[in-house]
Amino acid sequence: MRILALLNRDGGTLKTTDLDWLSALIRDEFAVHGHEVTVELCAGSDIVPAIEKAAATDALDVLLVGGGDGTVSAAVGALYESDTALAILPAGTMNLFARTLQIPLGLEEAVKALAGGRTTKVDVATVNGKPFVHQFATGLHARMVRFRERITYRSRLGKMWATTRAIGLAFRRLPKVELVIDVDGRSERLKCSALAISNNLYGDRHLPFADNPKGGQLGVYICTERRLARVAKLTADIFAGQWRKNPDLVVKSATRVDLAHRGKPRSNRAVRDGELEVLDDLSRVEIHPLALTVLVPAEATYLEQEVEAGRAPRVEAAAR
Repeated sequence: MRILALLNRDGGTLKTTDLDWLSALIRDEFAVHGHEVTVELCAGSDIVPAIEKAAATDALDVLLVGGGDGTVSAAVGALYESDTALAILPAGTMNLFARTLQIPLGLEEAVKALAGGRTTKVDVATVNGKPFVHQFATGLHARMVRFRERITYRSRLGKMWATTRAIGLAFRRLPKVELVIDVDGRSERLKCSALAISNNLYGDRHLPFADNPKGGQLGVYICTERRLARVAKLTADIFAGQWRKNPDLVVKSATRVDLAHRGKPRSNRAVRDGELEVLDDLSRVEIHPLALTVLVPAEATYLEQEVEAGRAPRVEAAAR
């Protein structure tokens, strides 16, 4: 396969990584498996244009991106519904989509797993046509991100501390978002402190990420509770993977969700894959089964479904 690796030298853990060592590791490991690899280092301000340029060419089989969650989100947006596969080198704070794809979180382990990996197709969700692979949310999550954006941090640990501070600030006053929500044709009016829609349902007993990237269903999570202590308990349960047991969270699955919002202000009142956005008057969220091609470890458990169905994709060992 022909592979381009774009490394955001200003993103996540790559800021403190020996990038000469990492570049050599990528070239050597992929060469062992017969692949042709080019490695490019990019400044944070240049990574999105570099991703878009790479996605527009027909000369690649795989675009490997290394950086934080923003880098991954940009790559998903560029490669969604294309023939080029996405490979993720986890270098962010949470790496939630990489966890879903069962990519090791250590850089060396991830490179080795991807070099011997295989391509497969996974689901993507969209909100008003814009793709996301983790979550679209409004309410408390958006408020927390707004506070975090005001705090300066320069490292992964700094971002984690900023996030902790932002959660504390967001809980001083719970938001109230008034919506009409339609879940697969069933409508109701809600006043939410938090609402999130995920690309496939979250798994149990771990951070909020999907266990199966091929599930074909949106997860819908609604909290209308206004008591601070109970919302705080729910937040803790979500991060601990105990959300199914919390009585203050309504969980549904769907293939399409419409959110009608007439409140103001709208700017920065929604979050898509961790980035603040406008909460539109009408947001249509849909699941697109198997719309993104990814390179993943060969031992990823969700690949067993393809083997059982007799449709396991093959990866060429040598560059074309």
